[in-house]
Amino acid sequence: MGVPSFYKWLVGKYPNIVVPAKEEDEAGAGTSSPSSRGDEQAAGPNGVYHNLYLDMNGIIHPCFHPEDQVCPPTTFDEVFAAMFEYIDRLFRMVRPTKLLYLAVDGVAPRAKMNQQRSRRFKAAKDAKDAELEEKLLREKFRAEGREVQPQETNEVSDPNVITPGTEFMEKLSKGLEYYIRSRLNSDPGWKGIKVILSDSNVPGEGEHKIMSFIRGQRSLENYDPNTRHCLYGLDADLIMLALASHELHFSILREDVLPHNLPENCIPLSKELFKTEDFSRKCRGWFPKVTEIAHRHRSPKKPYQFLNIWVLREYLELDLKIPNPVVKMDIERLIDDFIFICFLIGNDFIPHIPSVEMHEGAIDLLLEVYKQAFNKMGGYIVSTEKLKDKHAAYLEVSRLEKFFHELSLCEEKIFLKRYELRERSQRKFVHQAAEEWKERNYDNMEENPDGPDLTVKSFSTNCSISTYSQDESDVIVNTLELRRNLKDTLRNKQDLIKSGAYKHDAVRLGLSGWKSRFYREKFGVEKSNEVGKLKNDMVQKYLEGLCWVLQYYFADVPSWSWYYPFYYAPFASDFEGLSQFKISFTIDKPLSPFDQLMAVLPKESSCALPKCYRELMENEESLIHKFYPSDVQIDTHGKRFLWQGIAMLPFIDEKLLILATKTVEDKLAVHEINRNTVRQEKIFLRNSNTLPTGAAFAKTSDCLSKKLPTDQSTSELGGWLSPVNDDSISCGFFRSPIRDLQDIRNDQTISFLFFNPEPVQIIPRLLDNVKKPEKTITETEIPKRPLWHTYPGSRPPPETIPTVAEPQPMISGFGRGRGRAITAETALGSGRGYGRGFHGADMAQSRGSRNDRGGAYTYQPDGSACAGRGQYGPKFHRQQTAWRPVGNSGGRGGSEQRRGW
Repeated sequence: MGVPSFYKWLVGKYPNIVVPAKEEDEAGAGTSSPSSRGDEQAAGPNGVYHNLYLDMNGIIHPCFHPEDQVCPPTTFDEVFAAMFEYIDRLFRMVRPTKLLYLAVDGVAPRAKMNQQRSRRFKAAKDAKDAELEEKLLREKFRAEGREVQPQETNEVSDPNVITPGTEFMEKLSKGLEYYIRSRLNSDPGWKGIKVILSDSNVPGEGEHKIMSFIRGQRSLENYDPNTRHCLYGLDADLIMLALASHELHFSILREDVLPHNLPENCIPLSKELFKTEDFSRKCRGWFPKVTEIAHRHRSPKKPYQFLNIWVLREYLELDLKIPNPVVKMDIERLIDDFIFICFLIGNDFIPHIPSVEMHEGAIDLLLEVYKQAFNKMGGYIVSTEKLKDKHAAYLEVSRLEKFFHELSLCEEKIFLKRYELRERSQRKFVHQAAEEWKERNYDNMEENPDGPDLTVKSFSTNCSISTYSQDESDVIVNTLELRRNLKDTLRNKQDLIKSGAYKHDAVRLGLSGWKSRFYREKFGVEKSNEVGKLKNDMVQKYLEGLCWVLQYYFADVPSWSWYYPFYYAPFASDFEGLSQFKISFTIDKPLSPFDQLMAVLPKESSCALPKCYRELMENEESLIHKFYPSDVQIDTHGKRFLWQGIAMLPFIDEKLLILATKTVEDKLAVHEINRNTVRQEKIFLRNSNTLPTGAAFAKTSDCLSKKLPTDQSTSELGGWLSPVNDDSISCGFFRSPIRDLQDIRNDQTISFLFFNPEPVQIIPRLLDNVKKPEKTITETEIPKRPLWHTYPGSRPPPETIPTVAEPQPMISGFGRGRGRAITAETALGSGRGYGRGFHGADMAQSRGSRNDRGGAYTYQPDGSACAGRGQYGPKFHRQQTAWRPVGNSGGRGGSEQRRGW
């Protein structure tokens, strides 16, 4: 969903949704599914899973450009070898009993292409900066006489080739097919399963192709509602998609990316370097040369986690409880609304609402607003059963408008606090930078009174005289240090405050007149009628975007060509009169792979295109030359880091793009035409008469032209099959597309084109006869967090404990107070505290020990509050205090109502 830190928030608030994944060789296999254990004998180390789905882009990228490896891959074959090892590990963890589904990102909808285009152009800009900084660092190391590994350009220099239509993706498709056939032939764990490969020439994003498959299967009459699914991937939207499937027995497998102590099997990379020979001796034998390459580039093992959807559903049912609801509570519809309101925080298709930022506790805010507004709205916002309606009857716009109104009441407070914190942070860093500059210059004068040039000259001379031999380990250590230095340098350049590139905030959101300044600065409009029309257009397109994303997550792509045509989202307070807008989408087709490449790649990556397409990008007289600016302007307003900025790229004119590419299509070579075609998913299985599923599929091999349905009396998989017209397969022989891998002789696998059934209707509920687990979560396990805009500073109190005392009526306004707080009779020591009034929620907290300073906070429903600091006596005690700021802004007051425990 394009939401950084979403997973961190989710696990932080609902910790029991995750369990550590066990490796195959770990003792004891825990059961990670709540279903019955009728097939325990088929269980892997983490219990029974029937279907394993791999979002392959979550595997391709870590293998293509791994972090912190001394010898990263330099060829496509090395990338493939690392990927095969990666998939092996995931497969051994899950051990699916029925199906493995590999989904590679294909051509995306146009709404996603804008994000892809922005990301790739910014990556090209960052690569230029990195190249310049690395050159300077290498010169520095050379001057110091420290040898490093040479800089090389190779096949994997540009990660932008991980885009449908490139030569890399074509080779990847063939490599994955080889891997599947090899495994089905040789690995006993694979012999009883079916494997579906959806490569990059099958349109659609990988995770959405997976969910389309699940929706199609669960619409069949003989579908087992207790099928246990496991989906691997790192994107946050996988969690939302799993919830949207309304499949109960669903787990997300992912790397544990949150900070923890390193596991025992995770050893430092520097130690790993000196074990390559040992790893090579232990490599598996099914393709020794390439596996040896993978081991030579091996990284420390990272731990994995299962995120269990059935537990998350329990949490959401409790956390979204509505007091005295006006309609009957339905957990399925609550989940649908939860997914919908999370779209406002950010996704890959439309920008997030300006007042909701993930690091500011945006989801907590949205959930609280939703619960407060639910009865005012009159019920649920979306009705996903009506998603097939052409006129957006699935969205209750009048209710959505009331939700936005409730959200807008917090908008100015959020903007004001954000502005004040940024100004304070900027002043702090400017002060620190000035102090560091003084100190650094003072040290330079002490060490080198004759000036800096003499020092550099002397140092260079000394280095040139004292030459010494370095062994390979020294070169590796130096290379690692250079990369660390480069990483730190680039990170500091990305920090706009530290680098001094932070621009003056001309908009000043939250201060008087902020909205007028926003539209003037961002769009160049000032007249009230122009601003009104612009807001109206933005709101209409954003409402379309919400409907588009809702259909995309729950049903299918409503329109391949639709996109949001603005860089910014409207404000929550702009969403008025929504019922006037008519929402509908045009059903159309995706772009071809080469047209998508032209839509998303910068000129720096033009080598991934056929030569005739490349000329369209580079020729100044080309119709579409203007879409490829040499310099990218980044709007960093309100952002601290450069990578958070918005790339102000011209939007691609799709009709003009297709008109231009049509003029060069006849120049494509045969192999390029093949890369530019749309394909169908393939299904693979071992051709064994002992398998009823195999026999059912094999019946179709006699038919060379028809699309036949699967035999559902012997196979649980529904759909249609068609023979594969592939010249590379004949008489049980499959030629390896990868260097150093042996051809598969006596191939025992068969393959067909696979067509998934289209669901007649959306089923946004649990299916009948699903076995529900016993509930394990209680309401007390959900932490109560104050909303970000209601407490002082950027961080909430260290703990949030409900106030015991009944809330007292508070005087509105901002008050300052100082008063002595005496501990009650149950306290074990004496102490004193000082208070200062802030806005807040309904909480109080104070704790301390000998010579410690603790914070005392009270947050009342009307927004008034007081925070205090106390120094406590020799014995540990905790104190809970309710404070009442008294007086007008800036006035002096005192504390009332003290209570210790």
